[in-house]
Amino acid sequence: MLKPAPQAKKEVCVGTVKDLPPGARKIVQLGSASVGVFNVKGSFFAIRNYCPHEGAELCRGKLSGTNEPTDQCGEYCWGREGMILRCPWHAWEFDLETGVSIFDEKFRVKTYSTSIRDGKLWIEEKKKTD
Repeated sequence: MLKPAPQAKKEVCVGTVKDLPPGARKIVQLGSASVGVFNVKGSFFAIRNYCPHEGAELCRGKLSGTNEPTDQCGEYCWGREGMILRCPWHAWEFDLETGVSIFDEKFRVKTYSTSIRDGKLWIEEKKKTD
């Protein structure tokens, strides 16, 4: 039986936390991938800057929210404000936290872990080593 290849961390410093205030975004390179980093009300999220529909720069799209169901049949409330990223080309929408498409769960965009160390913001991914 083959064992899975060991995993190595690949990470990049985005800058200081102060460089990315609430409501801001920054696009950075993580290896060969372009990644958008967002500050949503003091929480940081990172998502690949590539729409699976036709390859648009997803992270240049608008941040919004979405309608959520309530306990009452047929009623909805607005929620997840600032957590839904809309592709600038064809308006496909993805959840910043999970990368899952709003309209169909089989479509998703890769998300990355974020961490803060010594006042600096880092994003990381796991990559197979040879």
